[in-house]
Amino acid sequence: MNREPYLRVRPSRTVCDMREAAVRTATLGPAQRAEALAAMAERELDVLVIGGGVVGAGTALDAVTRGLSTGLVEARDWASGTSSRSSKLIHGGLRYLEMLDFALVREALKERGLLLERLAPHLVKPVPFLYPLQHKGWERLYAGSGVALYDAMSMARGHGRGLPGHRHLTRRHALRVAPCLKKDALVGALQYYDAQMDDARFVATLVRTAVSYGAHAANRARVTGFLREGERVVGARVQDVEGGGEYEIRAKQVVNATGVWTDDTQGMVGERGQFHVRAAKGIHLVVPKDRIHSSTGLILRTEKSVLFVIPWGRHWIIGTTDTDWDLDKAHPAASSTDIDYLLEHVNAVLSVPLGRDDVEGVYAGLRPLLAGESEATSKLSREHTVAHPAPGLVVVAGGKYTTYRVMAKDAVDEAVHGLDTRVADCVTEEVPLLGAEGYSAMWNARARIAARAGLHVVRVEHLLNRYGSMADEVLGLIVADPSLGEPLAAADDYLRAEVVYAASHEGARHLDDVLTRRTRISIETFDRGTRSAREAAALMAPVLGWDKDQIEREVEHYEKRVEAERESQRQPDDLTADAARLGAPDIVPLS
Repeated sequence: MNREPYLRVRPSRTVCDMREAAVRTATLGPAQRAEALAAMAERELDVLVIGGGVVGAGTALDAVTRGLSTGLVEARDWASGTSSRSSKLIHGGLRYLEMLDFALVREALKERGLLLERLAPHLVKPVPFLYPLQHKGWERLYAGSGVALYDAMSMARGHGRGLPGHRHLTRRHALRVAPCLKKDALVGALQYYDAQMDDARFVATLVRTAVSYGAHAANRARVTGFLREGERVVGARVQDVEGGGEYEIRAKQVVNATGVWTDDTQGMVGERGQFHVRAAKGIHLVVPKDRIHSSTGLILRTEKSVLFVIPWGRHWIIGTTDTDWDLDKAHPAASSTDIDYLLEHVNAVLSVPLGRDDVEGVYAGLRPLLAGESEATSKLSREHTVAHPAPGLVVVAGGKYTTYRVMAKDAVDEAVHGLDTRVADCVTEEVPLLGAEGYSAMWNARARIAARAGLHVVRVEHLLNRYGSMADEVLGLIVADPSLGEPLAAADDYLRAEVVYAASHEGARHLDDVLTRRTRISIETFDRGTRSAREAAALMAPVLGWDKDQIEREVEHYEKRVEAERESQRQPDDLTADAARLGAPDIVPLS
């Protein structure tokens, strides 16, 4: 009898036992969350990280893999702020070459290569971009030199071999690659490669990886104040937003990694920082794949910056804007003016223009930009900085998504200075995220896996590109309950099992967490996820212990949230859009 596992061959019992133990401890279900809060309050940690975005999650992983006892708390959901609302690109920042910021580009290209080739090949994928040339002669030389330098810098770091090199295209060739373009919008083109990922999924995987190495992590756990002994910060008071309890979590070092909330968090300490963080709003539109006929993404110049048209499964993401924002940080709103700006600029090059009716989804996010108190620090903008404003407290801010690992390393390096013990150096350059190990082998066996699981191979590919080798856990749910192998009725890109898995393994506590971040149904369907809300809530209910009343509350809240967002997008400016969006409060208010 053939007893070969239907997913992967076990290399050895010892290695397998270690891996299975890690997978068990990487589960972020309701019970594990409660245990994490209790464990953090039970004994003093070496490092407590505040903020569950990409930098906070990366900092927790860095700290715990150096052998430090580590805690991570987030007031809302993992990646609920900036880290789920980006352009979803992992890139060196081609436009920063034009600003002569070679150090930032070099650093980001190295990180891009590490993520593609070693750390997260299941989550980070190559993506092509076409840059239309509008002037003959000089522009091809100028832009071509920049792209050539971009590729050369990537190769020089030893992490660029996973991407094709750039190429020059004639107008005729460019129009074959991107038939959507107006003939008079270009005289030729350049094509080059960068990378992309699902930003919220990446963060959830980072958190789970940190937990698999022994970190304690709890979302919906809000810091209400800091613990002090004289001038020293020795921990934080943390409120369980779900259960209502409060915990005193003591730590030798606390790291503030709260992004656009950095100044608010610092205000709890009462210490004047060396820098401030200001928020810049960027919005994105999502349109169906068939609205733009192209086999490549586009990068376009605007009078202010650049505009991306990014392939995204069966959709395109168009963005972004860049405007100051000093209103509600939790729910930045896209106004009608923002949407018109993006449509106007992308339609300038499209042969078949897009209209409001083509827009499936809209999302807005805030970039944390450094604003210093001197000329020198104000120039930091897209770079990051780390400070030690009070004994026991480290602050990390600024930066860009691609360089999160470097930011995390710098933050932990700073925290280590305050520890009275020898600590190992950073090892995250060699630590793959959960799902990376075994991913390539499972990808090669995807047809066989699909046959044994009773799924179409496209479904297995979808799961592997979202969970990597952890897809076997999702498939295990389907084996136990074949009905979970069916797609959601109104969002057939996603299987019912993925909703259950989000609640049982990925820390989703509310319907909004699943429809907005664990999946992207909220921006990938014209109904913004309202038609999937009840089905998804019913699937989550047994895992989270919801009764019928709670299911109704979750569905009602989600529907109100979508309507508030739609109303905000009809408003002419930021003030009116913000007021409209705030018409739907959080299902569990932070008070």
